[in-house]
Amino acid sequence: MRVGLLGLGRIGAFHAATLAAHPLVDELIVSDPVRESPYGRPGDPFEADVLVIASPTSTHAELLLKACGLGIPVFCEKPVAGSVKETVEVLAASRGNRVQIGFQRRFDPGYIDAAMALRGGELGELHRVHLITADPAPPPAEYIPLSGGLYRDCHIHDFDILRWVTGREVVSVYATGANRGAAFFGAAGDVDTSAALLTLDDGTLATLQGSRYNGAGYDVRMELAGTKGTRAVGLGPRAPLTSSEGLQPPGEPWPDFVTRFADAYAAEIDCFLRSDVSLCTIEDALAALYVAEAAELSRREHRPVEVAEVTP
Repeated sequence: MRVGLLGLGRIGAFHAATLAAHPLVDELIVSDPVRESPYGRPGDPFEADVLVIASPTSTHAELLLKACGLGIPVFCEKPVAGSVKETVEVLAASRGNRVQIGFQRRFDPGYIDAAMALRGGELGELHRVHLITADPAPPPAEYIPLSGGLYRDCHIHDFDILRWVTGREVVSVYATGANRGAAFFGAAGDVDTSAALLTLDDGTLATLQGSRYNGAGYDVRMELAGTKGTRAVGLGPRAPLTSSEGLQPPGEPWPDFVTRFADAYAAEIDCFLRSDVSLCTIEDALAALYVAEAAELSRREHRPVEVAEVTP
């Protein structure tokens, strides 16, 4: 098949290499206004059979609407759009067209194992969940005002994987944040450190922590505690942790999200190319965005927020 790729930034470049090596891809057509790629040929990606969107966030909605209007199956990195309103509009316009959104944690073996353990009854009745997403260093200052904030930009992955692993919906959020680093976070109305309590629709409590300044390395974990057992994701040989009791992971800590989730990124692209069914839909992305919106509102107003408050 012919595959069109829009965007050759960090994740776009990774997707280009993955697509060029994929056995189902006969031709890769790439497009980026400022970057070139050793993979594929320059051209109009909308001439392809399927489309991969890895361009800047502000372009996603317009490109998705164009692809759906042409009836082209499309994979799009998160987010679908910059706002709830735009996301709802894209959802309505995409009916009948196959769209897969890039929440790669769903394709990571650790999260898949945790979901199977919970659904198979190994953990018993779930009572507690804890999630951590911590970057080793902050992104460039110019990115922050365009990011949507820590909860929308970063923790939306936690909200999606929480829904997917547990099979439950978040009904309320109590979130806070702090600025412990560079002044440009506060200047943009954002935070660099986060904490939140989320309540699921069956009463299960989930806690969340995040940081843009985790100097030990890229740290992404999930813990599920039930009446029969506890399962942890992210405690592998490259976890950026040192135990005071002497348990030290033997490998080099994960340096960034692309390295940590390289296999998952490749797996989601493989799924998109081989399957006629989207395993992560715009509806899924919208549900995670609602939680992120509730978290951001809670942080700003210093109060618990029901997710229904931000749902049209």
